[in-house]
Amino acid sequence: MYTEVETGNRIKIITGHFGSGKTEFSINYALYLKKYFDNVAAVDLDIINTYFRLREKMDLLSEKGVESFSSSMREKNALDIPAVDPAILKPLENKNYMAVLDVGGNPKGSLSLGRYRDILKREGYDHYFVINRNRPETRDFKSVREFIGQVEGHSQTRVTGIINTTHFLKETTADDILYGDELAREVSEKLNLPYVYAVCLRSIESEVRALNLAAEVFPIDLFFREDWML
Repeated sequence: MYTEVETGNRIKIITGHFGSGKTEFSINYALYLKKYFDNVAAVDLDIINTYFRLREKMDLLSEKGVESFSSSMREKNALDIPAVDPAILKPLENKNYMAVLDVGGNPKGSLSLGRYRDILKREGYDHYFVINRNRPETRDFKSVREFIGQVEGHSQTRVTGIINTTHFLKETTADDILYGDELAREVSEKLNLPYVYAVCLRSIESEVRALNLAAEVFPIDLFFREDWML
């Protein structure tokens, strides 16, 4: 089993397409890391998407002891302004921090990583690309390979692992996770990338673990979907 917490780098980059489950995973991942490390930071580098951004959950993260960093312009009417807080350098440069970077939901959105390329090269990083097989942009190996190539080109970083986030929001079943697992295995084998996590709702965790998937099961809670939403 891949013991990522024990062997990985302290800077974690999370990329993927809009609707992939990238930001939900990023929040849950930061909270998960907080169980093992004193200093954890969640960094919103999604300067493209104006919905379901990590910055919307800063208060929640703060309550859980996770520091958060985002756009330097935090008014709601400034969500689409591509500005980032220079304080982001704190968790990137301080070796006492674990940092989770939630990066834009398309290849151009990952351009924001370029300004930190020297730090990332010096400090090291794990760059996880999330795959939701139900999204047309990542529906098969060819589309995933092309998307990863574009993200790497724009971000000036290399993807180092993949995560299966195949879902139908609150309607997600164990079969959906298994459907995504098939593609994640193929991508892992053909691109020689570790298949790190298979993400599922906490409510179906036991069912998913019984499937004996190729990756560690990572149960999550939904923070962006209110009770009245699907």
